[in-house]
Amino acid sequence: MKELPQPAMLPFAIDRLAIPGIIIGHRFISPGDECALTPEQTAASPAVKARRSSGAARMVGRELLARAGYPASTVPKARAGAPIWPRGLVGTLAHDSQIAVAALAPRRKFAAIGIDIEPAEPLPSELFSLIATPSEQTLLETYLYGGRLLFVAKEAVYKAVASLDRIFPDHKDIEVDFAKRVAVVGNGRTVGLRFLVSNHLLALAFIRAPAIQRTCVVDA
Repeated sequence: MKELPQPAMLPFAIDRLAIPGIIIGHRFISPGDECALTPEQTAASPAVKARRSSGAARMVGRELLARAGYPASTVPKARAGAPIWPRGLVGTLAHDSQIAVAALAPRRKFAAIGIDIEPAEPLPSELFSLIATPSEQTLLETYLYGGRLLFVAKEAVYKAVASLDRIFPDHKDIEVDFAKRVAVVGNGRTVGLRFLVSNHLLALAFIRAPAIQRTCVVDA
């Protein structure tokens, strides 16, 4: 059974995931991170563990806002649960049980982005059929972490597509090509992908903003 390439430990490898225009940050979830939530966000998450993870992710988001030159304010969330970013920005949050991550980009360059993270653990093979298309299943069995990395990639794609197209695809509505680093969604949307395998699995999905067509006016 093959292993996917192993870069450095996550804190040193995460910068390799970013592409020009997208900044990524992370934080190890710690006691007290739940205090970063607003009273409304706290009320929505009765479990301390869930509040702590959500607070850590929003702390990373706040740090990225400061890096981008925006006020480092609390990242609110919409009714559906998605984070709300300042006008002119697109962003995304995620966490597993240990690490919170966030990514941020200017809307003029990216129409949407999505990020997800999971521990570097094999996904039970009996779950492959639930998340993978038939062509994906054939490939996954050759990699140690292939199943879980596919899950992480599809979760990242889901976040990007849901925020932009307002659709909520199932896992099998998304076809991932790790070699080409793209995913194709059932509605025809093509999404770029970057991923890494370290002591955690991390995937970044992105949809570039349409190029602005400029016309030249020539004086007669």
